[in-house]
Amino acid sequence: MKFKFILFLSVILLLNNCTGVSSSGVFGTGVSIAFDPRTVGTQIDDSIMQKNLSTRILLIDKKYFLSVKSKVLDGRIFLTGKVDTPEEKLQITKMAWETKGARSVRNDIRVKDKFDIKQSAKDILITSQLRTAMIVNKNIKSTNYQIDTYRNKIYIYGIAITSDEKDKVLNEAKQILDVEDVIASILLVDNLRVQRN
Repeated sequence: MKFKFILFLSVILLLNNCTGVSSSGVFGTGVSIAFDPRTVGTQIDDSIMQKNLSTRILLIDKKYFLSVKSKVLDGRIFLTGKVDTPEEKLQITKMAWETKGARSVRNDIRVKDKFDIKQSAKDILITSQLRTAMIVNKNIKSTNYQIDTYRNKIYIYGIAITSDEKDKVLNEAKQILDVEDVIASILLVDNLRVQRN
C-alpha cells in the first residue's frame, strides 16, 4: 500500500514539474495537452527526455540556457539556437543522440555571426505573422506547433492531425513576405508510435 502511495505521489510531482502555468497545461514540447494526440505516457517520456537533455546541455556551459532549445516529440529530438563554434554544435548533437530513448535528432543549431537588430526584428515579425495566420485558420490546431525564424528562414516543429493540415501550415508559411525558406519537422498523427484512443 505504501509503495502505491509513493508511486502515485511521484507521478503527481513529475506531472506538476512538467506542466506549464496555463490551465490547459503545456508539456515541454509546446504542444497543448488538449490537442496532443500522443498518450499521456508518451508525453511524459518526451518531457523527461527534453528536461534531461536541456540539463546536460546547461552543464556544458550556462550560456546555452537561453541560446539553445530542445524539443522532443515521440522520441524525436529537435535542436535550435545558436552556438559560438561548429565543435559546440557537434558536441550538442552527440549529447542528443546519447539521450536514452532518442529515435532521431534534427539539428538546426546555427553558428553565431554578427548580431543584426534589423534582421532580428524582421525574424520576429515573420514569426508573429505566421503564428497569427495559423490561429485564424480554423483548419489548423495552432497550439500543436512551435515556430522559430532565423534570417528569413522559418523552422516549424509540431504534430499535424492530417496531411491536409500539414499542407495548410506550410502554405501559410510560404505566403509570408520575405520568407526565403520553410524548414518543417511536422509529424503526422498516423506516424506516431503510440496515439490516444
